[in-house]
Amino acid sequence: MSTERDDLTIGVLALQGAFEAHLEALARCDVKTVAVRVPDDLDDLDGIVLPGGESTTMSMMLERNGLASKLGEVCSGSLPVFGTCAGLILLASEIVDGRDDQIALGLLDAVVVRNGYGRQVASTEVDVDVDGLSGSFRAVYIRAPRVTAIGDDVEVLASRNGDPVLLRSGAVLASAFHPELSGDDRLHEMFVDMCAAQAIEAMMNDTTLRTGCESACATERTS
Repeated sequence: MSTERDDLTIGVLALQGAFEAHLEALARCDVKTVAVRVPDDLDDLDGIVLPGGESTTMSMMLERNGLASKLGEVCSGSLPVFGTCAGLILLASEIVDGRDDQIALGLLDAVVVRNGYGRQVASTEVDVDVDGLSGSFRAVYIRAPRVTAIGDDVEVLASRNGDPVLLRSGAVLASAFHPELSGDDRLHEMFVDMCAAQAIEAMMNDTTLRTGCESACATERTS
């Protein structure tokens, strides 16, 4: 059983921030894309990207557009999600310096500090080594969050001076930097592979369920 890439549909939260660059990167990965702006846009997705931007503004816009509740529901299931920069903050379990009303979806067992590497003037580009990728990856940091603690189920795929900057936990992938601005699509390719694997698993579970139901019905008819 296989899933072709062009069978996949991946959404990108398109309220604020660098969503267009994510849409372009995913298009280069040969998947269909959806700009997510209203709750109905979350239907029938195989994955979703939460882009960089300003996390408190994004949080307020999620509430204003009626997306906050449904986003939490779909992401807390088995839907793969990729959060970058502000998206990582949205995914975190704890935001040290966030607003009291700021959304933390709690899908990634991590404690984050907003602008943990400094303000806009401290923005930089650093080469990092990523588990599973050959060669370094150019990580673009713009007012990036700093991860100060993670849970036991969180895998660190890349670090910067000992700080986790690329993490994975189940169907969640999160980066402190902006991979969509690097000109390197390998992390988007990694996320697409996660979405394809999850889609295959869902199809297998559905096939197993249908087979079980058909078997049970056949037994009932012959008894």
